[in-house]
Amino acid sequence: MDNVSELIRCIDFAAVKHKDQRRKDEEQTPYINHPIGVAKILTDEAGITDIAVIQAALLHDTVEDTDTSFDELNQHFGPEVCGLVKEVTDDKTLPKMERKQQQINHAPHTSYKAKLVKLADKIYNLRDLRRCTPCGWTNERVHEYFVWSSKVVAGLRGTNKKMENLLDDIFKERDIML
Repeated sequence: MDNVSELIRCIDFAAVKHKDQRRKDEEQTPYINHPIGVAKILTDEAGITDIAVIQAALLHDTVEDTDTSFDELNQHFGPEVCGLVKEVTDDKTLPKMERKQQQINHAPHTSYKAKLVKLADKIYNLRDLRRCTPCGWTNERVHEYFVWSSKVVAGLRGTNKKMENLLDDIFKERDIML
């Protein structure tokens, strides 16, 4: 199967898995826009062409937010893609604050390819927060998300200068100390 077919198969899988989900913004944006947007940042802005990285970006929230299992990802997309998704997936059995701290602690120890997905995911989420505050979020909560994201990104530095520069601009705009 060629790369284009693999990507379309992956997009279709993610779209089916996320079909009933919406983002938390006022517009209730279809959730699938998020993983597609993360993949687009990788290809268009960071110049990444590695098919496994793009697939992992498209699938990065499937285990965390849908009924998808790692075994299912491994069966459909192989061990490399499954492993990358595993590296960027939070353990939802843990309390929220512990998960957030684990992301900070884990970031420096993830593989290069997983770091690419994490950087693009942070760019997408921070841009989305600039565009529209999620329903129920205070300005303080938004600020705390930016500060926390800067701590995660600190552990990803040295991975992709283009994405790091984009994030630096976003953090400077919010007066987040780097």
